[in-house]
Amino acid sequence: MQDTFIQAYPRLLQSSVVVAGLWLAHGDEPLLSQWLIDALRPHWRAQNYAVKRIELISVKSWQEVLSELGSQSLFDDASALIVTGNHKPDKAVIEALERFAQEAQTGAHTHSVLWLTPKQDKRSQSSKWFAPFAQYGHVIDCNLYNEQQRQQLLQIQAQQFGLRLSQEAWQLLMSHTEHHLLSAYQTLWRLSYLFAPQLVSQNKDALQTSRTLNQPDNSVALDINDLQAALVSDAQFSVFDLSDAMLMGNSAQVAKIMFQLRATDEPTTLVLWAISKDMRQIIQLMDGQDPQALGIWRSKQGLYQQACRRQSKVQTAEWPALLYRCDQAIKGLIRQPAWELLLQAALELAGKRLFIKR
Repeated sequence: MQDTFIQAYPRLLQSSVVVAGLWLAHGDEPLLSQWLIDALRPHWRAQNYAVKRIELISVKSWQEVLSELGSQSLFDDASALIVTGNHKPDKAVIEALERFAQEAQTGAHTHSVLWLTPKQDKRSQSSKWFAPFAQYGHVIDCNLYNEQQRQQLLQIQAQQFGLRLSQEAWQLLMSHTEHHLLSAYQTLWRLSYLFAPQLVSQNKDALQTSRTLNQPDNSVALDINDLQAALVSDAQFSVFDLSDAMLMGNSAQVAKIMFQLRATDEPTTLVLWAISKDMRQIIQLMDGQDPQALGIWRSKQGLYQQACRRQSKVQTAEWPALLYRCDQAIKGLIRQPAWELLLQAALELAGKRLFIKR
């Protein structure tokens, strides 16, 4: 059986999972492999498995795997072997693994083998060594192929931490962490201790227990203000202050806030997110879209309309290119300083153009 990680992972978080037999997890995202182990560990513990790791340093190392599976312990019901390394088994080992998997299916034993490998392409998946895992075991593709999968997986982790983020909060989180899976996960971990400490204390081993996704939802709801309060540095101003100043057209205040944010090392990704969000909404308003449909709070609709009156469609047509240059500067793809471009973009939104095309 072959599954993607996003399909297999929620099932492994359920309270009852059959773990005996062959498992192959392939991918270039180490965090997914670790989450897979974390999901399987409660089942190994509940079924009294002896867990051991074996590193494949050569093809001969597979003999150690088979030997370990053949040994019996007086204290454990079965063995769960976590195998790492990319040395493929030879013909004799392939036949032994196939027999092992078939016997696991018939209930002749309850041993388990989890082999963690780099990503396997289609050619590798058509090889003979792959067949026992695909035909009689479980193959899990531990790769993420788009941002939707990344957010879907992080939403599962957020629920494990007792958190529920609004859509705007998710957008801010992904922008703040530059769509990096580990950074976003670590941020969720910190948020759980800020906003759901009672759930954390009740579930200290949440990732090592059989807590399921079907439990009653007692998670803490977080909106964009909650997330901003947690992410903001020790700056005197926040990006929300910057947004207000830009919308009001107060260029002096915009410059003051930008210099303060830079001095206190506010993440440039967070500043770009605030500027791009306001620019995008102004463009949409100027195209005739309804402010309420865009999710603009009633208390701020007047500020956005005021900002729209300062701009022309000729000016706003240049904004996407400017935002793209800001993003390139943040990523180090162009030599112009990121803060210089961010200041230019913020002042443009406030109605103060630094450079006028002739």
